[in-house]
Amino acid sequence: MKVMGIDDPFIVQKIDADVYAKAREEIELLGSLGDSFDQERVQRGEITPVYFGSAMNNFGVQLLLDGFLAHSQGPGPRRSGDRMVMPEDPAFSGFVFKIQANMDPRHRDRIAFVRVVSGGFEREMTVLHVQSGRKIKLNNAQRLFGRDRETVDEGLAGDVVGIVGHDSLGIGDTLTMDRSICYNEMPSFVPECFSYIHNPSAGNAKKYALGLKQLLQEGVVRQYHMLSGPGGMVRRPVLAAVGPLQFEVLQYRMESEYSAECRLEPTRWKLARWWKKDGAPADFHPEVFADASLAEDHEGRPMVLFSDEWPMRYFTQKNPGVELGTAPFTGR
Repeated sequence: MKVMGIDDPFIVQKIDADVYAKAREEIELLGSLGDSFDQERVQRGEITPVYFGSAMNNFGVQLLLDGFLAHSQGPGPRRSGDRMVMPEDPAFSGFVFKIQANMDPRHRDRIAFVRVVSGGFEREMTVLHVQSGRKIKLNNAQRLFGRDRETVDEGLAGDVVGIVGHDSLGIGDTLTMDRSICYNEMPSFVPECFSYIHNPSAGNAKKYALGLKQLLQEGVVRQYHMLSGPGGMVRRPVLAAVGPLQFEVLQYRMESEYSAECRLEPTRWKLARWWKKDGAPADFHPEVFADASLAEDHEGRPMVLFSDEWPMRYFTQKNPGVELGTAPFTGR
């Protein structure tokens, strides 16, 4: 397929002069914002090619698909602890990188998308779900392209397989035939927006609970718990997100997909910090802070929520034995 540039005589002749001048100006503007194409930098993950088009108008779609084939790399090794797992390793392994509910609204299905890292996938194979320690049978595997689905019987390293059902699977989980493998591929972003969520209709409790549970599993937002009372026995759920748009998506999908109205109440929290050492909560100074709250993240790891930078600095001054970080403690 021939790709023509903006200076191609054919384009110059076919486009109105004013339209051509505006198109050239916008293309030059785009060129000034990005880096020149470099295949080696693309393969190192330093830059990403950007394509412009419209799927609705079928403009640029073929260029995108051709470019993906031309510039993407084959499957590569992935790190598991101190070990690099190679695509040609015989034992099957993969990780869940996305979960999507309601892809078929008639059946309320839930699909976990697994990227195969090594070995071969076979439908109905039994694998270890590392996070739960249980063995599960992958008997309903599908490949999706737009609205089309087809059953997947086999897959190799680099393939993406959709596993239908299995509510125990979460984003970042590892499936493997080798017990020594556990991947940590999914980045974790520090939230900056927090909100309480309420169900305004008690009669809709079942739909509300189902919708919130599935959207939390998808990772649309996170749910933390603020701790209060003696020993942190009072746990109040709070939603956490990187940006406010995530809350809008949650609210829209709750109402459109689950017919469950919900009300969001913004909080004053703006910063989240985790204990940097095991046992740090024992070092916590018992003074009550109006602009700080002890909390647990979605995996039960201790943390503190702050309203802004000033109370966080004051908190650390009053608690010199406590070390806080922007990532959970991982030394266990």
